[in-house]
Amino acid sequence: MLRTLIAAFLSCCTAWSLAFSQDLTNVSVERVATAMKFTEGPVWSRDGFLLFSDIPSNRIMKFTPGEGVSVYRENTNGTNGSVFDDKGRLYSCESRTGRVIRTDKKGKVEVLAEKWEGKRLNGPNDIIVSKNGHVYFTDPAFGDQADRRQLDFYGVYLISPKGELSVIAKPTGRPNGIALSPTGKVLYIANSDDRNIRAYDVDKTGAISNERVLISNIAGVPDGIKVDEKGNIYVTASGLIIYSAEGKQVGSLTLAETPSNLAFGDADFQTLFVTARTSVLRIRLDVKGAVHH
Repeated sequence: MLRTLIAAFLSCCTAWSLAFSQDLTNVSVERVATAMKFTEGPVWSRDGFLLFSDIPSNRIMKFTPGEGVSVYRENTNGTNGSVFDDKGRLYSCESRTGRVIRTDKKGKVEVLAEKWEGKRLNGPNDIIVSKNGHVYFTDPAFGDQADRRQLDFYGVYLISPKGELSVIAKPTGRPNGIALSPTGKVLYIANSDDRNIRAYDVDKTGAISNERVLISNIAGVPDGIKVDEKGNIYVTASGLIIYSAEGKQVGSLTLAETPSNLAFGDADFQTLFVTARTSVLRIRLDVKGAVHH
């Protein structure tokens, strides 16, 4: 089934071919933020706003519908990916310090991870929190992180609800985006070097097993990933590419700027916010994002 998506974003013409039931005939792509240096790490707050990182500017920005864009936090240590938990606490990956931090609603900051066996983490990149409080994050080494890394591997880590840190995967390529299935029983990890998405089964303790390549030969470098309530996987690479839970491509969206990450938002979780280099885009959908908090 082929449907045409008419999008008014710069001079970009887009087409979205989808296998799941969703009428996108009148859906548009809207730019809600611009003039940034490199946008990443979008995350929606249940308090009614979107946060996203402008990494070179060392800032987290805030977009509030009806109000626009403002600075949320300065001097962020190169914060990349972020996520909220069910208590409204913000988890952030500081790529420059190699730390994962958590900020409560009163502004108190707690360092959750910064070293593994006495060595500094490479540069935490993206992060997800499960419904039962397990925190997963990727730790690749991009840019100058590769020159100053102390660890001899790229890692995927788990922080237990008790704060215990463990390495759960050491892929040969650099892990990047990370997401959970709607049930929380499958963990997805984008591998930028291998250009694939790997899937793992998750047990009640948060441990993973049964590694497999679910999606391969992705066009472009896979970065951020998210999942909707139906289990479809949204991957930012050369464009936005959508796959079924079985790994079959069911759609693609080409934008004027290469996307880096994405997040579902708005009160009903039916709006997709996409960070794309200097901009943040908003796409209204007929499907909700998977909710883990």
